[in-house]
Amino acid sequence: MSRFWPRFGMVVGIILILIWCLLPVVWILSLSFKSEDSIINGNPGFLPSEGTFAGWDNYVGVWENDQFRRAILNSIGISLIATVLSVALATLAAYAIARLDFKGKRWVLSIALAIAMFPVVSLVGPLFDMWRAFGLYDTWPGLIIPYMSFTLPLAIWTLSAFFREIPWEMEQAAQVDGATSWQAFRKVIVPLAAPGVFTAAILTFFFAWNDFVFGISLTSTEAARPIPASLSFFVGSDPFNRPASLLAAGAVLATIPVVVIVLLFQRKIVAGLTSGAVKG
Repeated sequence: MSRFWPRFGMVVGIILILIWCLLPVVWILSLSFKSEDSIINGNPGFLPSEGTFAGWDNYVGVWENDQFRRAILNSIGISLIATVLSVALATLAAYAIARLDFKGKRWVLSIALAIAMFPVVSLVGPLFDMWRAFGLYDTWPGLIIPYMSFTLPLAIWTLSAFFREIPWEMEQAAQVDGATSWQAFRKVIVPLAAPGVFTAAILTFFFAWNDFVFGISLTSTEAARPIPASLSFFVGSDPFNRPASLLAAGAVLATIPVVVIVLLFQRKIVAGLTSGAVKG
């Protein structure tokens, strides 16, 4: 009996946490399958009154919208480019910080962390004026550069912890066998730090995919506007009555790539996050 109550409390706590986390997801799924008339008339409950299959029209309507498809393409392209560039530069910088001794190394990491924690909103105004002067406003590079400015310091901080855990003797053994410093880094160090590289890439991609502030402030057309910002302009035929069901369907479709990535690579994500946290 003494073990019953702790286990019961743990089960109840887990159920409450799941309800708290999944309730918004269930609610937006419910809205995405309801018609506009059902929402306007105040249909209670989670299930649509007109049938689930009728709600698929919302997804078809969103996907057939050129604005939505262009925004998805922008998000995929911008997020992937920002991820590749950030991880590549962060890998080289983190290796230098972990392996080389130079003055101000701790300051570099401290400044990098401070930049990663800097308020995004405070940079929107200066970037708006700069990008208009440089011709980067409403372009892919105009979003990739701000994304990298925040994700690169975080990736450097994450990867430097992994490189410090790799034994220095393994790199020296590769050099003794005839490998150059670059070959030892590329064929020995990087594969061993793969969990950290993967974790940095996932964090970078998620930041770029979910960004709203830069996406809505540094774009004015659908040429480079990503999906979070584009959904805020998706007003339908009547700008005074936003299509809540279509917006919910668009939000669900925009979330699918992130959910798929997490489900496919959840083991690597967890391994990468925990490997850098314990130093043996």
